[in-house]
Amino acid sequence: MSNILNVSPSPHQHSDDSTRKLMLGVIIALAPSLAASIYFFGTGAIIITLTSVISCVAFEYLIQKFLMKQKPSISDGSAIVTGLLLAFNVPSGLPVYILILGALFAIGIAKMSFGGLGNNPFNPAIVGRIFLLISFPVQMTTWPKPTGFHPVTADAVTGATPLGIINEGLRNGETISQLMDKVPSNLHMFFGYMGGSMGEISALAIIIGGIYLLWKRIISWHIPVSILVSMFIFTGILWLIRPEQFTDPVFQLLTGGVLLGAVFMATDYVTSPMSHKGMIIYGIGIGVMTVLIRNWGAFPEGVSFAILTMNAFTPLINMFIKPSRFGKEVKNG
Repeated sequence: MSNILNVSPSPHQHSDDSTRKLMLGVIIALAPSLAASIYFFGTGAIIITLTSVISCVAFEYLIQKFLMKQKPSISDGSAIVTGLLLAFNVPSGLPVYILILGALFAIGIAKMSFGGLGNNPFNPAIVGRIFLLISFPVQMTTWPKPTGFHPVTADAVTGATPLGIINEGLRNGETISQLMDKVPSNLHMFFGYMGGSMGEISALAIIIGGIYLLWKRIISWHIPVSILVSMFIFTGILWLIRPEQFTDPVFQLLTGGVLLGAVFMATDYVTSPMSHKGMIIYGIGIGVMTVLIRNWGAFPEGVSFAILTMNAFTPLINMFIKPSRFGKEVKNG
């Protein structure tokens, strides 16, 4: 029999766009965040980005060519996207050798060990970040001070992210009113002047990238909106009940990796649900879990852990919430 039907893992979606075209669109959408990172962190951001991208591309090429004995597929651009997202999830002053280890773990363990693009159950960049956070906690939580624009005093952002300042202050018995004087205003955080990982600091840059992805229909609104709305509602309820113990919802959305995760990482085709209803459930799970980890977990940030956990639930969501089969009659009313 000459005709062989090859069945690959999900997602099974037909599109006129090639993988290379989709990845190029994501790279373009990440450009504003990269520009903001370079503006605020200077040459450190350039070094981290180049190291991460080159390492991810090189490891994918070497593993495919010499270990898997396959034709390298680095031209599809997925390794570049992984490198960019990994760079955006680490401090701009992270030692290069640590970042290279993270790239090896992201590509070698989280992606290629499962068979490569389309087979990995977890987002490789998030797996790489969590590996580095657990293995090198000091280096991964040492935040260089932004140097581009100075709308607030240096003491307000030196040495910790806004979430870290709030978390540590609450443990020391301070109130939210006292702590809010130690962090940048919401407006300053919107533009990007705060401590944090390279690609998460500027909400404006991420939003611009997200609008581009929606315009090009590379992503749909279901996952980002469900994450942000569920977080806004959950944190809003907590804030209304105990305003001296919990920060307001706008602060929660502007700080940490919420926007970066919601727009660029939770929306990964391979590791997110296929149906729109499944995407909404997936997004709500990420939003609720992020709030729980931030307020009652061991880390002040919880987006990466929440996305990774919901990645694991994606097969179950796809199993129980399936889109209508092609050709199935849909009854009106």
